Amino acid sequence: MNARPDFDLQPTLIGETISLRPLHADDFEPLYAAASDPLIWEQHPEPLRYHRPVFAGFFAGALASGGALVATDNRAGGVIGSSRYYDWNPDAKEVTVGYTFLARSHWGGSINREMKQLMLGHAFVFAKVVWFHVGSNNWRSRKAMEKIGGTLSHTARVESNGVAHDYAFYRIEAPP
Repeated sequence: MNARPDFDLQPTLIGETISLRPLHADDFEPLYAAASDPLIWEQHPEPLRYHRPVFAGFFAGALASGGALVATDNRAGGVIGSSRYYDWNPDAKEVTVGYTFLARSHWGGSINREMKQLMLGHAFVFAKVVWFHVGSNNWRSRKAMEKIGGTLSHTARVESNGVAHDYAFYRIEAPP
């Protein structure tokens, strides 16, 4: 595989049931509506992200990242969550996918798998390895990572906004 060095961090990706597109400033209200359920964040390292001021910080970071994507339901047309690419390393041909969440109305089916497959398919045009950083106690997301083929590499403490959290690092390698 010849990975390209010019990773497009904000593509538009269209799947069977969802689409991903670049995040825009006017997405705040619909994305916050999808994120305002406390149960989405109960196992997350930042469990208060459903509070508007906390979410506003998350959203500002997503916009500033240059890699954030909004997930929309192809049938209903509404915003159902988001994810992003970050830490692109062109020399190692590695990128990270994370900051992913879905509205609970879209849990328990194939939506998370479809989102990750869309993002992995795009990433492997450019990268050889895709990393996922998952809160160590976020068992729901850790199980989901294993279901899509993620291999636990290691755990580590990561500081974000002055607070350290424990994360599990999963990796998926490009198919041969």
